[in-house]
Amino acid sequence: MAPVVVRRWVQLVLLPIALLALWELARAVGTLFLVLVIASLVALVLAPLVRFNSRVFPRGLSIVIAYLTVILVVALIAIGLAAPVATQLIHFEHNLPSLTREANHDLANIQSFFDRHGIKLHIEKQGQSALSTLEKNLLKRSGAIVSFSQGLLSQAVSVGIDLVLILVLSIYFLVYGREIGRLVRRLMPDGDGSAGDDFPTLVQGAVSGYIRGQLLFSLTMGTAVALTVTIFGLVGLFPAGTTYSWFFGVFYGLMEFIPYIGPIIGPIPALLVALFEHPLSAVWLLFAFIALQQLEGHVVAPLLFRRTLRINPIVIIIALLIGDKLYGIAGALVALPVIAVLRVTVLYLRRHTVLEPWGTTLLDPPPPPTPPQPEPADP
Repeated sequence: MAPVVVRRWVQLVLLPIALLALWELARAVGTLFLVLVIASLVALVLAPLVRFNSRVFPRGLSIVIAYLTVILVVALIAIGLAAPVATQLIHFEHNLPSLTREANHDLANIQSFFDRHGIKLHIEKQGQSALSTLEKNLLKRSGAIVSFSQGLLSQAVSVGIDLVLILVLSIYFLVYGREIGRLVRRLMPDGDGSAGDDFPTLVQGAVSGYIRGQLLFSLTMGTAVALTVTIFGLVGLFPAGTTYSWFFGVFYGLMEFIPYIGPIIGPIPALLVALFEHPLSAVWLLFAFIALQQLEGHVVAPLLFRRTLRINPIVIIIALLIGDKLYGIAGALVALPVIAVLRVTVLYLRRHTVLEPWGTTLLDPPPPPTPPQPEPADP
């Protein structure tokens, strides 16, 4: 198939205008554009399951089965995690006063050590004041987290009109998926006819691959954190680790869905609890989290995302900043799957389009080469 030639006037005029129009549209319509993007991503993720179900059931019933399957799996995971996490949080809330007394006792011992050796450093009063403030804040926050954990399913049912719009739009995208695919194929340059060079299939594979990689990545890191704090608790470096391992692991795994910021926020609950037990426990735990994040950045992330998100880190950061600028944290969350789709689009267009060079003009084509003149015959 011959590549499509992109004329110079299109390169100069229409492409910049299209980019500016898309930016202004994203800003003007507000969350509606974000809802449309999320609904598209949901439809792309569920499309393989719908296609698999369509082998046995009609398409409409296949879509219903796909949604019910996803809702059932999410509900089972939420029920399985909410109960132990809420229990551990309630246990921590009850034990927080005793942890504060132990921390104050440790501060008093440290202050006595300084006084005996003539070290003029007063940390007891300042430390006790800080611990008291921290205890009040943690009690307030832990109560809120417990309420959220216990009411997780009820909140998921009534999240608002945006979720309803996402659900309805994604269903329509799936119902008319074949028609949308044919329209996209007509708008894009023709591929070679194989599944590996079919644009809708490539887009669907990019989004599904990223989602699978992200879920596996969060599960892996959350499990690693839960095992780490449990081991620290068993060896006596962090006794609370065995008690609250579920909460620490689930919290860290959920934070991994937030790019770049999540790994910084994830260790905070464990480090705060460690500070109440003993400052040295917090130091050891901090070293462990640094080691885990090094393992995450150099081994786990490259291994899991090697085939799903081959994008320069600078481009990823720019995409996250743009998503955050437009829609806050929700925009940052969808930035990476969107950039994965853009990457596939750019690669597809590079294979099937050619930019008209700027050194010549179509109005004055170069003259045809002069055919070689036959040499005169020898007399």
